[in-house]
Amino acid sequence: MIIYNVTTNIHESVHDQWMLWMRHKHIPELLATGKFSSARMVRVLIEEEMGGTTYSVQYTTDSKETLEKYYQEDAAAFREEGLKLFGDKMLAFRTELELISDH
Repeated sequence: MIIYNVTTNIHESVHDQWMLWMRHKHIPELLATGKFSSARMVRVLIEEEMGGTTYSVQYTTDSKETLEKYYQEDAAAFREEGLKLFGDKMLAFRTELELISDH
């Protein structure tokens, strides 16, 4: 199993708007691509010097190949929408993780 992790720091001035967009539009639309089986949103409990609130969204997919297909077919449009809506009020980075074991 592969976890596509997107960590985002969001500025206070757009926090509530971003949260609504994430929970009611962005995450459901990303899941609707059929390339991810679940998503989990968590708040990062470290305070950033730059301010804002940091979240991690972990999308679960079956394989690296499926994730690559997401990158090729869907990722650009999703990233563009976020930039258009939130611009420099949102800073995101992405990490690919492979699940080794659950306990």
